Amino acid sequence: MAGLWAPLLDLLFPPRCTHCGRQGQEGGRLCVDCRAQITRLAPPWCPHCGLPQTTTDSCRACQAQPLPFTGLRSAAWYSGPLRPAIHAFKYNNARELAEPLAGLLTTAWNSLTGPVDAMIPVPLHSSRERERGYNQSLLLARQVQRWANVPVASNLVVRTRRTVPQVSLHAQERQRNVAQAFGLANQAGSAGVVGRHFVLIDDVCTTGATLAACAAVLQTAGAAAVWAVTIARAGWTRHSSGQLVADDQV
Repeated sequence: MAGLWAPLLDLLFPPRCTHCGRQGQEGGRLCVDCRAQITRLAPPWCPHCGLPQTTTDSCRACQAQPLPFTGLRSAAWYSGPLRPAIHAFKYNNARELAEPLAGLLTTAWNSLTGPVDAMIPVPLHSSRERERGYNQSLLLARQVQRWANVPVASNLVVRTRRTVPQVSLHAQERQRNVAQAFGLANQAGSAGVVGRHFVLIDDVCTTGATLAACAAVLQTAGAAAVWAVTIARAGWTRHSSGQLVADDQV
């Protein structure tokens, strides 16, 4: 019923873009003009972590300490119009942004190598999902499923304990916060994991700690490959105080 009423509600109350604030623009909550301002990530990039660079060799960071999963791809920098759009989508019940945000993932998705057996949206703890009313990563995965034709395995991995929101923490704190915070669902078992190829879906990657903790569960259970795809990639900036702060904290 909500889908039937949506066009009428949009006509009576035109949606306002989360970035520029204009109503009734083409593209709705993330208007076409603001989408054009999003700084997208594109090759050549590090084949492992997906950061743009001038060559296709592994970047220095990955040579020194590679991410503990097969690889990562992100659609755009966590900046400009994408920041308020993701915030509204994640915290303000703007579920209608799932479609345009998932649409940004096509270039990142198409760069994955090897087969994909299933997508796994990074799970929320059950208590947090009840508070929010939805898991934004699951909404993204369902949109990606429409054009990627890959099943969503939303009940394979669960968050076993409630953690502090990552946005409030620094790099090492983030790793400790999500360590051993995920597990296979009770009914899942490793039989559905062994030898299979998975793609984790999430909204923002900052340190990769959450994705790594989630991937570790699948790898321990025998997964052949675990990729990660996110809408945005946050960086780290040095404030006037000299402190390094993640872009998702400011």
